[in-house]
Amino acid sequence: MATDVALRSMSQEPVEAAGQTRRIAGFPTANELTRRQKAAIVVRLLLAEGAKLPLSELPEPLQAELTTQMSQMRFVDRTTLREVIEEFASELDSIGLSFPDGLEGVLKLLDGAISPEMAARLRMQSGVIWGDDPWDTIALIEPERLLPVLERESAEVGAIILSKLKVMTAAQLLGQLPGPRARRLSLAVSETANVSPDTVRRIGLALAADLQAEPPREFPAAAVERLGAILNFSQSVTREDVLAGLDEEDSELAEQVRRTIFTFEDVPARIAERDVPFIVKAVDQDQLVIAIAGATPRTQAAVDFLLANMSKRMADMMREGAADLGKVAPKEAEASQTAIVGAIRDAIERGEIQMIDPDADKDDAA
Repeated sequence: MATDVALRSMSQEPVEAAGQTRRIAGFPTANELTRRQKAAIVVRLLLAEGAKLPLSELPEPLQAELTTQMSQMRFVDRTTLREVIEEFASELDSIGLSFPDGLEGVLKLLDGAISPEMAARLRMQSGVIWGDDPWDTIALIEPERLLPVLERESAEVGAIILSKLKVMTAAQLLGQLPGPRARRLSLAVSETANVSPDTVRRIGLALAADLQAEPPREFPAAAVERLGAILNFSQSVTREDVLAGLDEEDSELAEQVRRTIFTFEDVPARIAERDVPFIVKAVDQDQLVIAIAGATPRTQAAVDFLLANMSKRMADMMREGAADLGKVAPKEAEASQTAIVGAIRDAIERGEIQMIDPDADKDDAA
């Protein structure tokens, strides 16, 4: 950042010193050079040393002036080079503090220091001008947020969006659009060959500003997932009562919620046999014994699945413990089953095991 500031300073309007008529063997002296020429010398030297300079962060007019200036220069003697570098080093050393360019740079700097609501409001008010490529920002946005954009924007804009995204992401989004809309966008993509880079960048700036200005959500998880998570740890009576009510009001929503729910009864269908030994180690054995002892016709399949896929010695110990425990109150058994499900979910969130998609076989069959 300090190098950027110094280069900007040396690239400003020419400041010529006295004694310009002096020349040494045909080479200009440091006093005869303009500040743009000195900036060109510094850039040339740094590039020769393999430095990675953030020249793309300079305003485009300055980039053009610097390039033109370098194309007009030929040779500089060692004395002049040393004097220019010493002057540059002095200016660099005198910089005490630098600030990022543009609102987006400042917002990144203040991330966590100001509220997300204020950041979103500032982005919306300013339109946000990106110093880098706005399409890099768009590429990081979830495809689910881009789908409504493709649905509402013109086909020409939608085609540019698809063309700038990764092929896999574009294909995924295209597959989620209605047939007529997907065909119209596909045709528009074939007509983007003559679109200018400036137009593409302007569309990217507007789109990135619009997406970044979206007000933050209090609940990041989808509503259906949140409801499923709540019901997942509710008592079975409450869960079934709520789902029955949802069936009457909105059967499609009820089905979506059911897909997010994972209960003890779902263990045989959603957990791989190879993961059972890991689960047995992760779960309190007392909870397993209680769940086995309190098995009902609805949960017996899950109990049998766990016993069948743990070691024979462990399964015998669990059965003996359950027999010694005797009859277990339904609430106590359900609490143990919920604890087991919680341990499984924690392992899934940590990436230690994976839950089987119940619709995977249907998709394969189709």
